[in-house]
Formats: sequence, C-alpha cells, structure tokens
Amino acid sequence: MLKFSKILTIFIILGFVFATPFLVLADNTTAEIDQLNKQIEMSKDKIKELEGTIVKYKENIDKKTTEAISLKNQISIIDNRIAQAEADVSLTSEKLGKTKLEIESLSIIIKEKQASIDKEKKMVSKIIQSLHANDQKNFLEIMLTNDNFADFYNQAKYLENVYTDLGRSVKQMRLAREELDKKKAQAEERRKAYDILLAQLENKKKDLNEQMNGKTNLLVQTKSSEMKFRTLLDSLRQQYKVVENEVSSYEDQVRKKLADQERFKNIPAKLGEFEWPVSGRYVTARFHDPDYPFRRVFEHSGTDIRAPQGSPIRAANSGYIGRAKRCSLASCYSYVLIIHNGNLSTLYGHMSKILVTEEQFVNKGDIIGYSGGTPGMVGSGPFVTGAHLHFEVRLNGIPVDGMNYLP
Repeated sequence: MLKFSKILTIFIILGFVFATPFLVLADNTTAEIDQLNKQIEMSKDKIKELEGTIVKYKENIDKKTTEAISLKNQISIIDNRIAQAEADVSLTSEKLGKTKLEIESLSIIIKEKQASIDKEKKMVSKIIQSLHANDQKNFLEIMLTNDNFADFYNQAKYLENVYTDLGRSVKQMRLAREELDKKKAQAEERRKAYDILLAQLENKKKDLNEQMNGKTNLLVQTKSSEMKFRTLLDSLRQQYKVVENEVSSYEDQVRKKLADQERFKNIPAKLGEFEWPVSGRYVTARFHDPDYPFRRVFEHSGTDIRAPQGSPIRAANSGYIGRAKRCSLASCYSYVLIIHNGNLSTLYGHMSKILVTEEQFVNKGDIIGYSGGTPGMVGSGPFVTGAHLHFEVRLNGIPVDGMNYLP
C-alpha cells in the first residue's frame, strides 16, 4: 500500500514543481532578449526616419515635374531619384536587419520554451511512475487499512490533490505547447519575410544603378548643353510617334487580313488567363507610371518587367504574330506584336533576338525570342536605363494596363 508519508512526500514534490511558473526564461536569456528588443526598437526608429526622407525626395520630384522642362530641371529630378533610391536601399537594408533580430529573438524564446517543456514532462513522468510503482490503492482500500476516519480522510485528500495537480500540469503543458507552436509559426513567417526583403534589396540596388546610368547617359548625350537637350527631346518624341504609328498600322492590317482568312477560328473566343512573358515578377515601371524616367516625353504605355539580357520571352497568350521588328542598331527599337482574339494584342519590346515570323501562329507559353533592354545593345532603342522587357496589352489598338490581365 502507498503509505501516507510517501503520498505526502510526492505531494510536496508536486507542489514545488507546479508552483514554479511554466516557461519562465532564465535571467541571462531575458537579458539577451531585452537587448535584442532594444536593437529592434532602434531599428524601427531608423526605418521611420528613412521613410520620412523618402517622402521628402518624392515631394521634391513632384515639385520639379510641375516646372518647365529643361536640362537643369531634368538633372535635378534624376538627382532626387538617385537620392530616393539610395534611401530606399538603406530602408530595405534596415528592414532586413530588423527582421534578422526578430528571428534571433524568437529562436532564443523557442529554444528556452522547448527546454522548459521537456524538463517539466520528465518530472511529471517520474512522479506518475512513482505512483504506479507503489501499487496505489483506491479509496475503499485506503479506508479499510486506516485505523480512524481522520487518517483515511487526510490520506485520501492528499491523493486526490496529487491527481488534481497532475491534471493541471498536463493542461499547462498543452497550453505551453500551443504557445511554442505559435512562436515557431511567427519565426517561419519572419524567415519568409527575410527572404523577400533580401530579393527586394537586390532589385533596389539595380534600381539605383539604373538611375545613375540614366543620369550618365543624359549628360553624355547632351554634353550638358541645353540646346542639345532640346534636340534630344524632339528626337525621342519623334521616335516614339514613329513606333506607335507603326504598331497601330500593322495591327489594323494584319487583324483585317486574319479576319478575312477566318484564321481566328483557331483561337478560343475566350482566351482565358494570360501568363507572365518572363520568369521575373519585378516591375520597374507600370502603365502610365508617374515615376517613369521619360514621362515628360510620353506616357508609359506598358509594364516594364526586369529581365536579364537574353532571358527567354514567352507568348502571354495564343495568337498570330502581327509584327516582328528586327534591328541591327542600338538606337532601333526591336519588338514583337501578337494579335489575339477578342480585339486584344500584346507587344514585347527591347528584344535582343526574335525567333518568330509575321503571321506565324504561337501558343501561350511558346518562346518568341529573348529580352534585351541593356543601354547600347542592339534592339534596345532609346528609351532604356537597364535590362528589361517592355510588355504591353492593347484593346482595340489602344494600350491598357497589362497588370489587369496578368495573374
């Protein structure tokens, strides 16, 4: 029989164990987490400061764009964009550092919680083993083996308390496990956020390089001459009109020819979802983007998607090649125009190599050529500051926001 003295000893042990709060962090761990939290708060302040700086540069750019266009004014806009890009790089780096600190803090907490849970589980397990090892009796047996009712009541009450505390302990460990799982989920979210920020940082650095290259190219082309800047503007506007008129003309001609030949029967009336034409998803300029470098020359009619020179370009949907403009000079704008059903067409600009021919049918996902866009490379044309694909969606011959068609 489990004697009263043994039950009392077990209860005292349990009282000591259960009186200790679950998952209390060690002093050195608490100090370490406090230090990390201080660094996180400092990082938050720095992020807020950088965000304010970026807003000021944006305000300066907006103000300059309302002023009369001139070389000096354009250089000032570019300088503000460069400063804004530099602040953006710093901001992303700071966010990256803050996220790293948060991951480190969560890792410490998770480690401590897991160790504490494991320790408590072992202690409870030993106590339970001790109870069973001593062949504990039920209440009737305890009553029959005690000389008086007081001894029976005390022994039974202690036994009841032991089981009550064991039940409470199991519940506490379950709650502790739920809290541990919650912290692990938070840590995983922060790791994913870290990876996203890391990719963003690389793109922000490329944005900065493109802004700097844009300034260099402008100064080289104008030789800091206001007159040459005016000549450059006129040339850019004229080239844009030529390309736009050419695209519209070819689309009208080819679409009419295909309709007369009833070749649109080969394409489903409902095209379904478009697909991204390149593997990347980083957009450097959106449709009618207010920050587009050449906005003071013309509105941006498409979506610029960052793509390294020579990246495969795929048809966003099935259709016929309406135009495949090949170039042999860097100043020439190389592009492919695909005519789709439903009065839709797509255009792929700054191509370094074209694999298709006019009136050829292509399925969605077929490779039609390779991207370009690096300044000075054949087919890039005059409207570039870095390697990318210029992607347009046109409805009834008029450019519309391509992002509304991409998944």
